[in-house]
Amino acid sequence: MSEVREKSSLAKGTLVTLNRLTAAEKNDALMKMADALIEEQHSIIAANQEDLERGRANGTSSSLLDRLALNESRIAGMAEGLRQIVELPDPIGDELEHIERPNGLKIEKIRVPLGVIGIIYEARPNVTVDAAGLCLKTGNAVVLRGGSSAISSNKRIVEVLQQALANSAIPAAALQLIEDTNRASVDEMLKLNGLLDVVIPRGGASLIQNVVQNATVPVIETGAGICHTYLDATAKLDMAAPIVINAKVQRPSVCNSMETLLVHEDFAGAHLTSIAEQLRSNNVELRGCERTARYIQLDQNATEQDYATEYNDYILNIKVVNDLDEALEHIRQFGTMHSECIVTENAAHAERFLQEVDAAAVYHNASTRFTDGNEFGFGAEIGISTQKLHARGPMGLPALTSTKYRIYGTGQIRQ
Repeated sequence: MSEVREKSSLAKGTLVTLNRLTAAEKNDALMKMADALIEEQHSIIAANQEDLERGRANGTSSSLLDRLALNESRIAGMAEGLRQIVELPDPIGDELEHIERPNGLKIEKIRVPLGVIGIIYEARPNVTVDAAGLCLKTGNAVVLRGGSSAISSNKRIVEVLQQALANSAIPAAALQLIEDTNRASVDEMLKLNGLLDVVIPRGGASLIQNVVQNATVPVIETGAGICHTYLDATAKLDMAAPIVINAKVQRPSVCNSMETLLVHEDFAGAHLTSIAEQLRSNNVELRGCERTARYIQLDQNATEQDYATEYNDYILNIKVVNDLDEALEHIRQFGTMHSECIVTENAAHAERFLQEVDAAAVYHNASTRFTDGNEFGFGAEIGISTQKLHARGPMGLPALTSTKYRIYGTGQIRQ
């Protein structure tokens, strides 16, 4: 039996036990997981160093190494994410609807776990902890398949978490890591109907499209982030500049960072030079359209391919537009339905942008970097869904549930 099938079978075998657990028992397990991360942080950092050294040797970019790197502060953040999940209400068993029919039937619609969730992700080992915590809190078993770049980190993290679970009511087998980093292991997961109930990809566009196009197991699609910020004519420089810098520079390697800045021609004439200087002082490479080149010096001209690229790096496209209509059309053409922002003092323009832009998160006068489960008050997140069915946007605990109808009768039969 393959590793994928064997570990998925072990995870599925824990569902009966998971379904019997109380919220208190699940929370106790998560607290033990959080404590274990802190206690074993030095061994986790040592394993992470193996990944970083291998990445440097393979020429991995600095931004991707940043996604990969762990230190005491980041591990403390991972542990705190688990503790925040503990503080959140357990959605399992929540009654969503109550119906009483004329024939006396009483119908309840409640939240239930999805079952066994497969998570396929790339270079961020914090996803290992976030996924484990969210899935186990909602009574789901989880099968993790991270990327080869983080394999040493992920193996040690899962070992630590499983050791903590061994002293809790949650079976350690409810958390599994696929250690085979060949693509064949992903392909097998995508067709593991009957063992995996859903697959969630987290990563770049190529990973996500491979999963979406080839899976026979149901998929919750998380999306690549080609995010835009539009500076309208009435935007204030003292607000616009910090939003732009934050959206691009604060952590460019993540999916909610800005890739293209759209600028109304009136704002560009007055303020684009100032914003460009601030971007350059933060080591951002500037690419832009011909109109942009009239106001600032560019590192190179932006192409159609640039507008369609998620850089995850210190590279930014700039496009000067005539008006809101042109900005909206550009977002419709190149956006990935992730996060989009307008900076404006015009309330009508703001409302139109929020209404017309088809994205999981739309912002007025705030950085797109806030599209995050923790920032939304969900604790950790399993991903940011850009699809429209079941879940959309940052996916917290309720997104990892399905529903069940419970019907109470007194002997009714259908006529």
